[in-house]
Amino acid sequence: MRDLVAGIFVLAGIAAIAVLAFRVGASPLLDQGGLRIYAVFDETGGLKPRAPVEIAGVKVGQVAEISLSRDFRARVALDLREGLELPTDSSASIVTAGVLGDRYVSLQLGGDDRVLASGEEISFTESAVILERLIGKLVHNSGVSGGGQ
Repeated sequence: MRDLVAGIFVLAGIAAIAVLAFRVGASPLLDQGGLRIYAVFDETGGLKPRAPVEIAGVKVGQVAEISLSRDFRARVALDLREGLELPTDSSASIVTAGVLGDRYVSLQLGGDDRVLASGEEISFTESAVILERLIGKLVHNSGVSGGGQ
């Protein structure tokens, strides 16, 4: 009897670990089939799959995948909540949480009456600001503008 109880306990533990692994791994078996839209950026700046997608600071989805488009730009697939209606003139920006935090996608809603359907692309995007490039431009420009005085 004791062996049977121990066996049931071990099987329950293995089942719990399997369910947790599927949830953490974002398995397609547990995909809820929400809205998938795409955005194309010149620079992702370290954006990673599973990064949050937010509207007004509220998480409404996550980055599903990042690939290279035909014109060699970053094509980002966004999985959003089912039932979310984004106007066609909405915009997407890659922003940083804090000064040196992780990157995420922020959506700003437009005012158009038409809404994006699953599989469509956001037309207006703003790429990530790369802090190193910004500092480099500041350093190089300050040396040039000083003149010979």
